[in-house]
Amino acid sequence: MTDRYAVIGNPIAHSKSPAIHAAFARQCGQDLTYEAILGPLDGFRAAVAAFRHSGGRGMNVTVPFKLEALELADKPTERARQAGAANTLRFDADGIFGDNTDGIGLVRDIRDRLGFPLCDRRILILGAGGAARGVVLPLLEESPALLAIANRSVDKAAALKTQFAPFGELLVGGFGDFAGGGFDLVINATSASLGTQSLQLPAGLFAAGALAYDMVYGKGETPFLRDARAQGAARGADGLGMLVAQAAESFFLWRGVRPDTESVLALLQGG
Repeated sequence: MTDRYAVIGNPIAHSKSPAIHAAFARQCGQDLTYEAILGPLDGFRAAVAAFRHSGGRGMNVTVPFKLEALELADKPTERARQAGAANTLRFDADGIFGDNTDGIGLVRDIRDRLGFPLCDRRILILGAGGAARGVVLPLLEESPALLAIANRSVDKAAALKTQFAPFGELLVGGFGDFAGGGFDLVINATSASLGTQSLQLPAGLFAAGALAYDMVYGKGETPFLRDARAQGAARGADGLGMLVAQAAESFFLWRGVRPDTESVLALLQGG
């Protein structure tokens, strides 16, 4: 019998997940279907239960349900607990397994696809919200020389420093505190690129050969990537590769096989 999977969110019509997982299934010879479900804002748990009871094997979870998904999981991973959110659920005989694949998706995209090692690098995350929180632990696990977080509200960044202290050291401050910092990698985890606003990057943020990475995708050259290039970043990338890489991690958790992301990324880019 064909196994059923889905992504749930609200809104959901824009989701690329069905196309991504259909491509993964073809590539890996897996017999499954994958659909998009519009979750009621006040009925996430009921929607998940209905899908599970109809034979569903697993779900991806997107906004605004990731926090509820973590609460729903009987067996959350450490990275999901530290992220404070789950984007992948697997329905087992003994309960619900929950994970967050966003951070490992970011790491795999930067380290493996872009060929940019993270070990012993100076890394700066811009923003201290949920997107930043979801990637701190996987980045710390890569043993960077420095991992810093810049946020307009320093208190919010300081809270992350406290939370992740058992896993590694974080340097935190306001945007201006990192002027002249010479970072090898600067990651935009703010929502600024969803609009047209500039982050007003301080001078000297980028080291020679630096990579600027925007977690937002589908916007062409975002204001952050444009400003980073103007300030001397040698390379720039948006978050589409992260989207595919985190989906591949979900697929692996469900099916036990790890799909190739390059061909699927090319498909999404129209290549």
